[in-house]
Amino acid sequence: MRRRNFGFLSFLKGIFFLGVSEEVQSSSLDSSAISNSSIPLIKIPLIEQKNQQHRMRSQINSNMMSSGVMVARTYIYDWLILMVIVVIGPLLHLIHPFYRFVGKDMMTNLKYPLKSNTVPFWAVPTYSLLLPMGIFVVLYLRRRDIYDLHHALLGLLYSTSVTAVISNAIKLAVGRPRPDFFWRCFPDGKDVYDQLGNVICHGKRTVIDEGHKSFPSGHTSWSFAGLAFLSLYLAGKIKAFDRKGHVAKLCIIFLPLLVASLVGISRVDDYRHHWQDVFAGGLLGLSVFCNMWESIRW
Repeated sequence: MRRRNFGFLSFLKGIFFLGVSEEVQSSSLDSSAISNSSIPLIKIPLIEQKNQQHRMRSQINSNMMSSGVMVARTYIYDWLILMVIVVIGPLLHLIHPFYRFVGKDMMTNLKYPLKSNTVPFWAVPTYSLLLPMGIFVVLYLRRRDIYDLHHALLGLLYSTSVTAVISNAIKLAVGRPRPDFFWRCFPDGKDVYDQLGNVICHGKRTVIDEGHKSFPSGHTSWSFAGLAFLSLYLAGKIKAFDRKGHVAKLCIIFLPLLVASLVGISRVDDYRHHWQDVFAGGLLGLSVFCNMWESIRW
């Protein structure tokens, strides 16, 4: 009668914890297995398995947290310098660009129409920063490698931030007029020049300032800095150069570079940049990216 009560109690306990009609096993209990209280010690394999998995997850999360803290402490100065670079970028937009001499005979190549951007400015950080970050996080969730995630994020942010600062600084120093400079300077189409033959613009100040920021192309340099980083990162993860003949892998890693190239072409099509500006912007983005990749290669 006592054993029958124990079996019934074990059944109720299994229903209470599991909520499903699982087979509940009750081992034969001898006098040493029964405590002083009237409740028996019953083993439920499924609950024990879940508890073990929970302990393993807790241990893994604890190890990952400690590793993350150690990585953050190791690279604290790199992140501090990065924050300084990120702050410098927007401050450069407050500086007045160099007004290069623009004569009447030079206006022949600067009378292209003032068009809207095919690739708006807000889209550049979306595909060159947020998209690679999303891919890094997805791979992290699969591999649980905190070092890989940290180095990927740090390298990407350095590559794009340094490229943006260099591009904007060169734009301000060179002051090359854009192909649509005429309509920025003379919105009504009536050109005016001083005694030396230099333009006397009567357009909107901010529009004229942007008209002196043609070299190099910021869209192009930033695109290549971010998407080239993503391309080489994917090449390492999918082992694109393992010489096993999987050409499809090359298509995957060339896709980000194709997108960056199309962005550069759109800047010429929109008459926002000369082809030399786009070419120089692409080289600048690739150069900064290569240096950053080599410095943090893992």
